[in-house]
Amino acid sequence: MVEHEDRLSRVFSALADPTRRDMVARLAAGDATVSELAAPYDVSLQAVSKHLKVLEDAGLVSRSRDAQRRPVHLDAEVFDLMTKWIERYRQQAEERYQRLDALLDRLQGRDNDESKDKGAAG
Repeated sequence: MVEHEDRLSRVFSALADPTRRDMVARLAAGDATVSELAAPYDVSLQAVSKHLKVLEDAGLVSRSRDAQRRPVHLDAEVFDLMTKWIERYRQQAEERYQRLDALLDRLQGRDNDESKDKGAAG
Protein backbone atom coordinates (compact mmCIF):
# COMPACT_ATOMS: atom_id res chain seq x y z
CA MET A 1 0.00 0.00 0.00
CA VAL A 2 2.79 2.42 0.91
CA GLU A 3 4.53 1.70 -2.40
CA HIS A 4 1.34 2.60 -4.30
CA GLU A 5 0.95 5.79 -2.27
CA ASP A 6 4.57 6.79 -2.96
CA ARG A 7 4.07 6.14 -6.66
CA LEU A 8 0.79 8.03 -6.60
CA SER A 9 2.52 10.97 -4.90
CA ARG A 10 5.17 11.02 -7.63
CA VAL A 11 2.47 10.90 -10.33
CA PHE A 12 0.41 13.73 -8.86
CA SER A 13 3.54 15.76 -8.19
CA ALA A 14 4.67 15.31 -11.80
CA LEU A 15 1.25 16.33 -13.08
CA ALA A 16 1.17 19.43 -10.86
CA ASP A 17 3.14 21.29 -13.52
CA PRO A 18 1.02 22.61 -16.44
CA THR A 19 3.78 22.02 -19.00
CA ARG A 20 4.07 18.37 -17.98
CA ARG A 21 0.27 17.96 -18.04
CA ASP A 22 0.27 19.37 -21.56
CA MET A 23 3.03 16.98 -22.60
CA VAL A 24 1.05 14.03 -21.21
CA ALA A 25 -2.05 15.22 -23.09
CA ARG A 26 -0.06 15.46 -26.32
CA LEU A 27 1.50 12.03 -25.78
CA ALA A 28 -2.00 10.59 -25.33
CA ALA A 29 -2.45 11.28 -29.05
CA GLY A 30 0.76 9.42 -29.96
CA ASP A 31 4.47 9.04 -29.36
CA ALA A 32 6.72 12.03 -29.97
CA THR A 33 10.40 12.90 -29.88
CA VAL A 34 11.86 15.39 -27.42
CA SER A 35 12.15 17.91 -30.27
CA GLU A 36 8.52 17.42 -31.22
CA LEU A 37 7.46 17.83 -27.61
CA ALA A 38 9.60 20.96 -27.23
CA ALA A 39 8.23 22.68 -30.34
CA PRO A 40 5.31 24.61 -28.80
CA TYR A 41 7.29 25.81 -25.78
CA ASP A 42 9.73 28.69 -25.54
CA VAL A 43 12.24 26.60 -23.56
CA SER A 44 15.43 24.69 -24.30
CA LEU A 45 15.56 21.01 -25.19
CA GLN A 46 17.37 20.55 -21.88
CA ALA A 47 14.38 22.01 -19.99
CA VAL A 48 12.00 19.69 -21.87
CA SER A 49 14.28 16.75 -21.09
CA LYS A 50 14.11 17.66 -17.39
CA HIS A 51 10.31 17.69 -17.56
CA LEU A 52 10.40 14.30 -19.28
CA LYS A 53 12.74 12.94 -16.62
CA VAL A 54 10.19 13.88 -13.93
CA LEU A 55 7.41 12.20 -15.95
CA GLU A 56 9.63 9.16 -16.48
CA ASP A 57 10.50 8.89 -12.76
CA ALA A 58 6.78 9.00 -11.99
CA GLY A 59 6.16 6.14 -14.41
CA LEU A 60 4.06 8.23 -16.78
CA VAL A 61 6.33 8.01 -19.82
CA SER A 62 9.10 5.85 -21.19
CA ARG A 63 11.62 6.34 -23.95
CA SER A 64 12.64 3.81 -26.54
CA ARG A 65 14.96 3.59 -29.50
CA ASP A 66 13.58 3.40 -33.02
CA ALA A 67 16.61 3.54 -35.32
CA GLN A 68 17.85 7.14 -34.96
CA ARG A 69 14.63 8.27 -33.28
CA ARG A 70 14.07 8.15 -29.52
CA PRO A 71 10.31 8.45 -29.16
CA VAL A 72 8.68 9.21 -25.84
CA HIS A 73 5.74 6.94 -25.05
CA LEU A 74 2.89 7.52 -22.60
CA ASP A 75 2.54 4.60 -20.16
CA ALA A 76 -1.21 4.65 -19.64
CA GLU A 77 -1.20 1.87 -17.00
CA VAL A 78 -0.34 4.43 -14.33
CA PHE A 79 -3.69 6.09 -15.00
CA ASP A 80 -5.39 2.93 -13.73
CA LEU A 81 -3.69 3.48 -10.38
CA MET A 82 -4.84 7.11 -10.30
CA THR A 83 -8.37 6.19 -11.38
CA LYS A 84 -8.72 3.56 -8.66
CA TRP A 85 -7.52 6.02 -6.02
CA ILE A 86 -9.87 8.76 -7.21
CA GLU A 87 -12.80 6.36 -7.56
CA ARG A 88 -12.42 5.13 -3.97
CA TYR A 89 -12.76 8.66 -2.62
CA ARG A 90 -15.50 9.56 -5.11
CA GLN A 91 -17.54 6.61 -3.85
CA GLN A 92 -17.02 7.68 -0.23
CA ALA A 93 -18.11 11.23 -1.05
CA GLU A 94 -21.16 9.90 -2.93
CA GLU A 95 -22.17 7.81 0.09
CA ARG A 96 -21.90 10.87 2.35
CA TYR A 97 -24.06 12.91 -0.04
CA GLN A 98 -26.65 10.12 -0.12
CA ARG A 99 -26.78 10.06 3.70
CA LEU A 100 -27.12 13.85 3.75
CA ASP A 101 -29.92 13.70 1.14
CA ALA A 102 -31.76 11.10 3.23
CA LEU A 103 -31.39 13.24 6.36
CA LEU A 104 -32.66 16.33 4.55
CA ASP A 105 -35.60 14.35 3.17
CA ARG A 106 -36.47 13.19 6.70
CA LEU A 107 -36.16 16.72 8.07
CA GLN A 108 -38.32 18.12 5.25
CA GLY A 109 -40.88 15.42 5.94
CA ARG A 110 -41.02 16.48 9.61
CA ASP A 111 -41.38 20.14 8.65
CA ASN A 112 -44.22 19.27 6.28
CA ASP A 113 -45.92 17.12 8.97
CA GLU A 114 -45.63 19.96 11.50
CA SER A 115 -47.07 22.45 8.98
CA LYS A 116 -50.03 20.11 8.34
CA ASP A 117 -50.59 19.70 12.10
CA LYS A 118 -50.61 23.49 12.61
CA GLY A 119 -52.99 23.95 9.66
CA ALA A 120 -55.40 21.31 11.00
CA ALA A 121 -55.34 22.83 14.49
CA GLY A 122 -56.10 26.32 13.22
